Amino acid sequence: MDASPNFDRARIRNYALVTLAYWGFTITDGALRMLVLLYFHTLGYTPLEVAMLFLFYEIFGIVTNLFGGWIGARFGVKLTLYGGIALQIVALLLLTPVNGSWAVTRAVPYV
Repeated sequence: MDASPNFDRARIRNYALVTLAYWGFTITDGALRMLVLLYFHTLGYTPLEVAMLFLFYEIFGIVTNLFGGWIGARFGVKLTLYGGIALQIVALLLLTPVNGSWAVTRAVPYV
């Protein structure tokens, strides 16, 4: 029975870490969305064109959530989290060449 308090502490610690990670992701995801929105607004994109960016973002968010859950269940949460962070870093680096001189038909699908 002595192991029970330690087990409970470990579970609470893990729950707190996951909660803090989720909060951190939620804050940074919201900030990133605002930065993308404001960036394309300053380039002169119409509200509909900016909305199309977020439409693609949300569609692929559904797909990645489905596959992310499957990958997490199959290969473990640790690999899934590290892989997701690596993909986010690569995706943000791929945004660096976006230029204001690009045509809308090129920039919107690229982003």
